[in-house]
Amino acid sequence: MPDFGWPSGWWLRYRPATMTRRVPQEWNDDFPDGPGLVFVATARLPDWPTVAGTLRDAYECSKETAGKGESIVYVVHNDDLLGRRGAPAAMVATGLLSAGRTLALEVAKQGASVNVVAIEDDTPVGDVARWCDVLLHGATPTGELIHLGRGHIGKALA
Repeated sequence: MPDFGWPSGWWLRYRPATMTRRVPQEWNDDFPDGPGLVFVATARLPDWPTVAGTLRDAYECSKETAGKGESIVYVVHNDDLLGRRGAPAAMVATGLLSAGRTLALEVAKQGASVNVVAIEDDTPVGDVARWCDVLLHGATPTGELIHLGRGHIGKALA
C-alpha cells in the first residue's frame, strides 16, 4: 500500500457532522460509504504535533462511531507496530492497537466490534477493503490484531 504522505490519519466509510470524509481518490471504489469507521494511519509521521493530531482525529471519529453503536477498524502499518519506521509512527500504531482493544470492551455491549488490521507496503488496497468490510459487519472477532502480510513472522509482537 503506498504511503500517501498525508500529515495525519484518514478515515473511510464515515461522514461525521464535524469532519469531512478523507480518502485517496483511487480508493473510492474499494471503500464505499457505509456504516462504521475505517481509520487509516499508515503514513510516516514527521513530528510529535502530527502524532497528537492523528490520535485526536482517531479519538473524535471513534467516539462518534462508538456512540452510534457501529464497528471500527483501525488500519496501521506492520512496521510501525515493530518501531521500524520511527517513534512517531510507532506511537500512533501502538496507541491505536491499545485503543482498539480497550474500546472493544465497551462497544461489545452494543453488538459492535473494534479491530486493528496491520498492513505492509505491498498489501493490495482491495485486500484491505475486503478485510475491513468483513470486520465491520456481522458476527466478527473484536479486540483483535489481524496481520495482512508476512513481515511480522518471527518477530516478538504484543
